[in-house]
Amino acid sequence: MLAPIEGKLDSQAPMERSRRPVFVMGCHRSGTNLLYDNLLSAGGFAVYRGYLPVYKILIPRFGNFDRLENRKRMMEIWLRSKGFRRSGLDAQELTGKVLEECKTGGDFIRIMMDEVARRQQVQRWAVYDPDNVLHVARIKKDIPEALFVHIIRDGRDIALSLNKMDGFKPFPWDRKSRSIRETAVYWEWMVRTGQHYGCQIPADYIEIRYEELVSDPRRTLSTLGQFLAHDLDYDRIRNAGLGRLSQSNSSFREEEPAEKAATVNRWKERLPREEVAALEGLVGPCLQELGYALTTPEPERRLSVREKFLRAVYPELLSAKLWLKIKTPIGKFSNLSALELDESEVSEEIL
Repeated sequence: MLAPIEGKLDSQAPMERSRRPVFVMGCHRSGTNLLYDNLLSAGGFAVYRGYLPVYKILIPRFGNFDRLENRKRMMEIWLRSKGFRRSGLDAQELTGKVLEECKTGGDFIRIMMDEVARRQQVQRWAVYDPDNVLHVARIKKDIPEALFVHIIRDGRDIALSLNKMDGFKPFPWDRKSRSIRETAVYWEWMVRTGQHYGCQIPADYIEIRYEELVSDPRRTLSTLGQFLAHDLDYDRIRNAGLGRLSQSNSSFREEEPAEKAATVNRWKERLPREEVAALEGLVGPCLQELGYALTTPEPERRLSVREKFLRAVYPELLSAKLWLKIKTPIGKFSNLSALELDESEVSEEIL
């Protein structure tokens, strides 16, 4: 059900690499915010702290942007969103460009971010959204010069973090009491999806480990800087300290400062052994392929009948849900709450 990336787009983009747009992505709680703020703190990128869920929400809800009526309905909502408010752009000017020039989701992102960059007098922009890992093929088709940075974190820490935030329930029948297992399978599905697309565009895709970004940021950022053709000077980044570099969004904010610094391997202290064994049984091969060592012996990792069913069926359900959302009218019911809409009405003169 995964869409192929059309054409050899990684070698055809004429734009200089040092100016090409960057998409930061990865499973939720993997450190996408942290990595994104490292890029913004380096300088040379447009500083935009907004949320642009074009492929996740806007297109499914309003339809493809090649129809003028869809763009009008989308803009009526977008101008009330927090993402627009944070852009600092003029509503009338942006609307005119979108209605006249926009034909794809990539066009909308480019129009928005090119204008933000122009106003800040920089030549490059980056955006982040964990769920873009599911939409790489569409983004690459719309924006052939796009570069993708996929940040990956230990799935056991992901499961722990998401479970701490009231659990993970993508389906109505999921129960919080066992959601940590579903979360681990979801993590593997997200990682594998990103890697599937990355294999098709190796020159324009890189993987960064969260643990390496935290433990050895200077070396990790140097490697990333070479890939992006951008100076990611660690000292300059640390001095700027934008966003999550100075204000944590951890799901463990109640911890003491000394504990809060230890964001790696929390699962070793907080998950019962039987939970660790269950997670390693479910996603152990993926963890090992990514370089994460398993800690429980094989006999303890044997899966129950329900866990075998979960491992076999849950990824297919997640893929089917995604397909239904982007390929059928079900997408018209996409929840707009993530846009954080204000209550004001948009002037008819703008639209």
